[in-house]
Amino acid sequence: MTEALSAGAVGGPWRDPALPVADRVAALVARMTPEEKAGQLAGYWAMPAAPGAPVAPMEDDSGEPAATLDEVVRSGLGQLTRVFGTAPVTPAEGAARLRDLQRRVAAGNRFGIGAIVHEECLTGLMTWGATLYPAPPAWGASFDPELVEQVAAAIGADMRRLGVHQGLAPVLDVVRDARWGRTEECVGEDPHLVGTVGAAYVRGLERSGVVATLKHFVGYSASRAARNMAPAPMGPREFADVMVEPFVMALREGGARAVMHSYTDTDGMPAAADERLLTGLLRGELGFTGVVVSDYFGISFLESRHRVAGSRGEAAALALRAGIDMELPTVRCYGEPLVERVRGGAVPEELLDRAVTRVLTLKAELGLLDGAAAGDGPGDGPPVDLDPPANRDLARRLAEESVVLLANGGVLPWTGRGAIALVGPLADDPAGMLGCYSFPNHVGGHHPGLPLGVAIPSLAEAVRAEFGDAAVRVVAAEDVRVPADADIAAAASAAAEADLCVLALGDRAGLFGRGTSGEGCDAATFALPGRQGELAEAVLATGTPTVVVLLSGRPYALGALAGRAAAVVQAFFPGEEGAGAVAGVLSGRLDPSGRLPLSVPRDPTSPPVPYLRSRMDAAHDWSTVDPAPLYPFGHGLTWTRFDYSDLRTDERAPTDGTVTVSAVVRNAGDRAGTEVVQLYLADPVASVVRPERWLAGWARVRLEPGRAARVTFAVHADRTSFTGPDLRRVVEPGVVEIAVGRSSQDLPLRGSVTLEGPVRVLGPDRVLTVPATVTPV
Repeated sequence: MTEALSAGAVGGPWRDPALPVADRVAALVARMTPEEKAGQLAGYWAMPAAPGAPVAPMEDDSGEPAATLDEVVRSGLGQLTRVFGTAPVTPAEGAARLRDLQRRVAAGNRFGIGAIVHEECLTGLMTWGATLYPAPPAWGASFDPELVEQVAAAIGADMRRLGVHQGLAPVLDVVRDARWGRTEECVGEDPHLVGTVGAAYVRGLERSGVVATLKHFVGYSASRAARNMAPAPMGPREFADVMVEPFVMALREGGARAVMHSYTDTDGMPAAADERLLTGLLRGELGFTGVVVSDYFGISFLESRHRVAGSRGEAAALALRAGIDMELPTVRCYGEPLVERVRGGAVPEELLDRAVTRVLTLKAELGLLDGAAAGDGPGDGPPVDLDPPANRDLARRLAEESVVLLANGGVLPWTGRGAIALVGPLADDPAGMLGCYSFPNHVGGHHPGLPLGVAIPSLAEAVRAEFGDAAVRVVAAEDVRVPADADIAAAASAAAEADLCVLALGDRAGLFGRGTSGEGCDAATFALPGRQGELAEAVLATGTPTVVVLLSGRPYALGALAGRAAAVVQAFFPGEEGAGAVAGVLSGRLDPSGRLPLSVPRDPTSPPVPYLRSRMDAAHDWSTVDPAPLYPFGHGLTWTRFDYSDLRTDERAPTDGTVTVSAVVRNAGDRAGTEVVQLYLADPVASVVRPERWLAGWARVRLEPGRAARVTFAVHADRTSFTGPDLRRVVEPGVVEIAVGRSSQDLPLRGSVTLEGPVRVLGPDRVLTVPATVTPV
C-alpha cells in the first residue's frame, strides 16, 4: 500500500517551500492516518549500544527483540538517535550511514519525509574525533557568555556539516546539592548565571542552524539527597524563582526550539505526565512554541518507575496529554500502544494532531519536508576534520578563562628552578580532563583499545612542556580512588625529594557508577573520592610546598588540607586543552580569571552550600551545624590586587524604573589581570522569605597595572522581582540593598536604593538581564 500511494503523495503541497509553513503542515496532517501521525512522534536508535554497557537508563525489558528500521519507518519516523554518538565511527563512515538511513526513512513512508537527527553536544559533538570542550561548570567559571556562544556556534557548525539537526544541550538545571553526579553537566548554582550562560550557548547553536534542546524541565537537580532520578522535595517559590528562571532566559534570550522533560517528580507529579508544567507553564505562560521531547525512556518510566501508568498505552496517553511531542530514544509507547488508544477513542486524535503539527513544523524549518534529507551531510569530498585548529583555539581559550585559583600562599606563580614532583591519580590521565558526556568517557570506555580520537595532553605532558622535562618527576596512581598503599608511599617519597609538589586530585567521569562523577555517580559526602584524602595527608606531611590541583566535576571539601597546601587550583573538567591551561596558571604564563560557579564546602559532611540561601538557612546560634562554605560562589584569586571605590547609585526609582549603579575598580598591583566585578542585590524586608543576596549582573574587566575603569550596571526593577504570597511574580516597593565586589562574600562597596510606587505584577515581558558597560577612567 505504501509503495502504491507513494508516487502521488510525495508531490503534495507540503513540498513547496514557497507556501507558508502552517499551510504546508496542515495539508500534510489532513492526509495522514493515525499510524502515520504517530510515526512522526517516534525515535529510533539506529545503532545499538555495546552489549552490557548501556549509555542511557534502559528499561527492564529492553532485551526484547527490537523492531527493525524497515518495520518502524512504514508509517514514517520522527527522529534518528545518535548515529554518530553511540559507537566509534569516522565522520565519513557516520555520514555514509546517515545518508543510507535517511534514504530508507524517506522511502519507507508515502510522504517521503526524512527524520530529525539528534546527538549529544554538551562538551562538543559527542562523536569520535570531535573537539572536546570544557564541561559546563567551566562555562560558568569563565563568566564569559560571549565565548560560550562562540563555542556553541562551532559545535553547531560541525553538527550541520554532518547532517545533524538537533543537539541535546544545554543543561539548565541549577545545582542545589553538588553531591549530585550530574553536577558536572550544570553551569552552576545561581539561576541568573545559568540562564545567561545557557542562553548564550543556545544562541550559538541555533545560529548555526542546529536546534538547541533545553533540559531538564524542570527540577531534576533538586532531587532528594542528591540522588539521580529521585523525587524533588521543592515548594512553588524555589521551583519558580530558582529552577524555572534559566529556562525563561534561554527561551526568550536564546530562542531554543526544543525542550526535554525531567526524569524527576515534584510533589508526586512526574514531569513527563504534568500537563500544568509542560502545557500550562511552558507553553501558556512562557510562550514556547517548539517541540517537547522525552528524556530517554522517560515516557516508559511512567509505567515502570513512577507507577502512574499501568501499561505503555496509558503512559503514552499521559505523556501526550501533558505535552510531550516526541518519544526518545526509540519507539516504545508512541507506536502501536498509542495508536490503539487513539483508534479506540481513549485518546482524542486532536492530541495526536497537536503533537504532529509541532513536529512537522520543526521539520519544515529544517528542510525535511523539501525532499532533501537523504542528501544531508558530507559527500565523497575531503575528509571532515572535527577537531581543526580553530576549534582547539576556542577550547583553549575557554579552558584558560575557567581555571580558578582558590588559594595561594605565595608559591604561585612558580618561577623557581628546583625539581617538581607531579603526583596523584590525575597526574598523567588525559581522560581526567573530560566530563561524562565526552565521547571517550561516555562511549569509548566500552571499546578497549580505541584511541582517544583527538590529542588530549595529560597534566604531566603539559607541566613538562611548561617547565622542562628535567625539572619534573611524575608519579601517577593507577586508579582515581588510589586503592594501593604503594601509590601513597610513592607519591610521598617523590614529594619529599622535590622543591615543589603538584598534587593532582579529583574525578574520573563515567556513567552509572563507572566513575566518581557523572550521570548516576552520586556521592554520599563531599569527601575526595576513595583514598585521595589519605594521599593528600601523606604528601603534605613531607613539608614540601604543595599545590593541590583539582580536576573534577563537582567541588570537594578540603577541610584542613586547604590551609596546609601552598596553593589550591580548581579546574572543572577543562577539556582537551585543559592541561595546558592549568600548567600555564602554575607557571604564571596565564592570569587566572576563573571564578567559582559552585561554592566549595568546608567539611566532607557539610550540608549543601549553595550561596542562594535565606538568613535562617545561613549559620546561626540555634544550630551546631555551620553551612558556611570554605570558598564562596564567585570567589577566585589573581596575580594582582583590585581595589574598589566610588560606588554611585540612584537613591530612588519607581517600581517600573531602572536604577543606575556604578563603581570604580583599579588594578593596584604590578601585573595585568582580569577582575570579574559582581553586582548583588538583597531585599531586607519582603512579603515572603528572600535570599540573603542574589547575583544581578557582572562584568569581566581586564586592566593593566595602575589602570582603573568604571563599571556601570543598568538594573531594572524587574531584577528584584520574586514569586509573592499569591504565587504571582511581583516587584514590591521598599529598600533594595546593593553590593559590588569580588565574590558573594567579598563585597567592599554597599549601598541601597528605594523603589517607590505600587506593587507590580509582572508578565512574560519582564526585564531579565542587567547590561554592564566598562569605561576607562
